[in-house]
Amino acid sequence: MSQISIYHNPRCSKSRQTLALLADQGVTPKIIEYLKTPPSVKELDTILQALGKEPLEVMRTKEATFKDLDLSKQDERSRQEWIKLMVEHPVLIERPIVINGKKAALGRPPEEILKIL
Repeated sequence: MSQISIYHNPRCSKSRQTLALLADQGVTPKIIEYLKTPPSVKELDTILQALGKEPLEVMRTKEATFKDLDLSKQDERSRQEWIKLMVEHPVLIERPIVINGKKAALGRPPEEILKIL
């Protein structure tokens, strides 16, 4: 079985709930505190592909940083430009994201991650 990883923010209740759900399933994931150790552009691109989502679908658009950077969902940016912004400002990445091999799930709600275990 491949190592399961979670992109985790310990201050986020959904992230903590997802971590607890993994523990309930007997899973001890590799915990990546993405605010301290953000993914690279390539890693985030791979994660987005595994999720089957585009950058704006996993971007925290209500986050103060989104507004501070004067961003809008209607901005005409390339996929790579959005990914680069998320890597430079990891607080914009929705959490938690659980990775299991080539599969990924966003833990919103936490039970969503059960689909990839």
